[in-house]
Amino acid sequence: MMDSAAEITSTNASPELSLFLPVLDEEDNLRPMHAKIAAALDALGKTAEVIYVDDGSTDRSLAVLREIAAEDDRVRVISLRRNYGQTAAMSAGIDAAHGEILIPMDADLQNDPADIARLLEKLDEGYDVVSGWRRNRQDKMISRKIPSMIANRIISWIGGVPLHDYGCSLKAYRREVLKDVKLYGEMHRFIPIYASWAGARVTEIPVDHHARTMGKSKYGISRTVKVVFDLITIKFMAEYHTKPLYVFGSFGILAFAASVLAGVYAVFLKLAGTLGLPQYQADFVETPLPIMCIVMFAISVQFFLMGLSAELLVRTYHESQDKAIYAVRERIGFN
Repeated sequence: MMDSAAEITSTNASPELSLFLPVLDEEDNLRPMHAKIAAALDALGKTAEVIYVDDGSTDRSLAVLREIAAEDDRVRVISLRRNYGQTAAMSAGIDAAHGEILIPMDADLQNDPADIARLLEKLDEGYDVVSGWRRNRQDKMISRKIPSMIANRIISWIGGVPLHDYGCSLKAYRREVLKDVKLYGEMHRFIPIYASWAGARVTEIPVDHHARTMGKSKYGISRTVKVVFDLITIKFMAEYHTKPLYVFGSFGILAFAASVLAGVYAVFLKLAGTLGLPQYQADFVETPLPIMCIVMFAISVQFFLMGLSAELLVRTYHESQDKAIYAVRERIGFN
């Protein structure tokens, strides 16, 4: 299939839109999904590329993608050596994209490509990130909806970006927002938070969501544990990524205070008789106080040293790469 949009794309190294879709065992969904994408792009009339990232599929997904790529010049396919996870697949799509606007989607037919036009309209209002909100989500209540609702509220509170649906893959980003974003773990859902930290204007709009009719869901309740660990990382990065000694030093002070209190109380028990308080007198050697005093003092020293080591790592990270600790939105009057 070679249409007018594909002809324009072939002569333009930087398309206006880059769609990228992680794929894992979705052979039955790929052709109907691409038909919907092609129809949406044709209606938009914009130059575009569609990047499918095969994340180690064990079915015929890669073979189907090869066929689609041969039929549509807008399609590019990246095949990963094994299953690295959705975050890695998303990162591969971002790295390969050349468009001015980057749009991730799921390949399971639950996202609707027709919503792309509405995302772009919202971007045109001056936003840098537009996130999809599956207001009428077609998933199971107990295993999917309720855990997702709780997680979204916690993520919004910790990250400081109030979105209803961090788990919705359908989003639109201006290219400059993602150029310095590095993804690890299950961090793809937190991209709007990273973008907001860099000064991006973030909003969301309701999008359609369809029930899965073919294939098997790759998501389960077990992912909640991973999200919790990633939230701890997010909180640390939000508050202390340029000043780690603050968090390590705080724990060091608490440990040192516990050490001092244990030591003072041990001495008090030893001297209680001479102070006229024989009812409190005890041989502090028979108590855990001396050990507690020594151990907590050692822990406090370790926390302080860990904080200093982290400070050195942060400075090495920024200075060795000449990486700024701020982001500039616009420069005026510069050549």
